[in-house]
Amino acid sequence: MFRSFFLDKKLALWAYGGLAFILLSLVFQTQINVAINNWYKDFYDIMQNVQKHTLDEFWSQIFRFLYLAMPYVIIHTITTFFTSHWSLKWREAMTFSYLNQWKKCEKDIEGSSQRMQEDIYNFAKIMQNLGLNVVKAFMTLVAFIPILWGLSDKMPLPYLRNIPGNLVWLALIISIGGLIISWFVGIKLPGLEYNNQKAEAAFRKELVYAEDDKNNYANYSVMLNLFTGLKVNYHRLFLHYGYFNIWLISFSQFMVIVPYLIMGSGLFIGIVTLGILVQVSNAFSQVRTSFSVFINNWTTITELRSIHKRLREFEENIGYKEL
Repeated sequence: MFRSFFLDKKLALWAYGGLAFILLSLVFQTQINVAINNWYKDFYDIMQNVQKHTLDEFWSQIFRFLYLAMPYVIIHTITTFFTSHWSLKWREAMTFSYLNQWKKCEKDIEGSSQRMQEDIYNFAKIMQNLGLNVVKAFMTLVAFIPILWGLSDKMPLPYLRNIPGNLVWLALIISIGGLIISWFVGIKLPGLEYNNQKAEAAFRKELVYAEDDKNNYANYSVMLNLFTGLKVNYHRLFLHYGYFNIWLISFSQFMVIVPYLIMGSGLFIGIVTLGILVQVSNAFSQVRTSFSVFINNWTTITELRSIHKRLREFEENIGYKEL
């Protein structure tokens, strides 16, 4: 899955040059996020004390935001566009590397064609999206932890005020707790996704055979039996995703108000201004979301684990040695 792209000398420029470009663009986006976080404080402090500021100052802050936001939009679009091509190149390398070994294999594993076409496509696509999210989360942590650590001095709650970096520790504890709960709530999902792929492969295989021989394949009883198995697995999958989504959405919604629960009282007793409160909320959200990158992408990770298992089985079947 990795060797065919990252250890091929012909693809070194694509693999490593492209990766370097993606990382640099993410660094640039993170720097803009930090600048926007600082803008929050200045802008909302003006909005809280409009009698002490002029309309020109208001418009100056609006143009300052646009000056930051528009380059972010452009670089984000370019990064997404380039990463799509980069992951397609990775898919191409995997496909033809597998193809050479597969043609020499005498006995096929179940759903070989699906694993080479659909699973490789999904693997490359998920690695593109998930990889970007994980790297972006790491860079966000590097940039925003010092900011949130400094803002921790504004903590209004007396039992937390004396703990250095209290807001950072809160974000970390909440995220770890959420990850542990998510693991247990969604523990059956990877296995169900794997079984679902097997059931879909068997159903698709019968249809493919029927394209050339409709008399001997895809008869009603066989297709009904295959689809019944598929339906049973989907019902189980929907049920488990149902209660997992209840937990995940509840957790995400509650996290929206956590910074205000922690810092809101400081606004009423004069410890913090509106600008600082909004800045803390944004910084806390950035850090907590980055700590929770695996929670927020749990469904995607579940699918990736299922695909990885199928591709590893395929590699073993064709005698392909992984990196």
